[in-house]
Amino acid sequence: MSVRPDPMLEWVAKGTAAFEAAVHWLTDSGITTPSYLPGWSRAHVVAHVARNADALVNLLTWARTGVETPMYASPDQRTNEIEDGARQPAGALRADLLAADGRLTEELVGLPDQCWGATVRTARGREVPATMVPWMRVREVWVHTVDLDITTFDDIPHEVCAALVDDVATGFLTHPDCPPVELRTEDGARSWLLGVPGDGEPVVVSGDLPSLAAYTTGRPVPGPLHPAGGGSLPKLPAWL
Repeated sequence: MSVRPDPMLEWVAKGTAAFEAAVHWLTDSGITTPSYLPGWSRAHVVAHVARNADALVNLLTWARTGVETPMYASPDQRTNEIEDGARQPAGALRADLLAADGRLTEELVGLPDQCWGATVRTARGREVPATMVPWMRVREVWVHTVDLDITTFDDIPHEVCAALVDDVATGFLTHPDCPPVELRTEDGARSWLLGVPGDGEPVVVSGDLPSLAAYTTGRPVPGPLHPAGGGSLPKLPAWL
């Protein structure tokens, strides 16, 4: 029996509201200025988040109908749609985002309970249950709010930060280019191992949850991180 991922749906709603509020705060000229992501303006980030909403609608359609509906027809389609979206006037781009968010919300709310266990495929070819779709959106809206370069990971709920580190740690656990690192929260309540097990003694890095989440996702770190022995932070591979 499928389980409706209600807690994750709440994270999606809160993250969507945070991203939309950040975009609303930007002036028309400000939306065209550089984002944190190299080569992308803030408009590119907004267009990407809008098109990601539509791509996830495709996956939910797949889960609901059983008809294979890929996120994107091709990598070129994804790139072209982001570029086209980023060239829109600021007002049209904001409206585009709100409309796309609305379509995704409608699909998330309306997906029948029995469809959440359906298998769909991500843009990278990984087969996942439809219950992963809300988490895929959580990552997008919260992290890209930071990429607009007007907030930091301190503004992301700690439980979302912890889930982001969980996600990165899972992906990096067998990553051949990831150095051995052990992440620890300052209070010692949580820890994560990165890198291939047995591939050397891990460097222990401690800090608060927002800073650990920022470090592992390759974003600006809002607070101090402390590598054991006082050395430099190990360089991690790119996330996603």
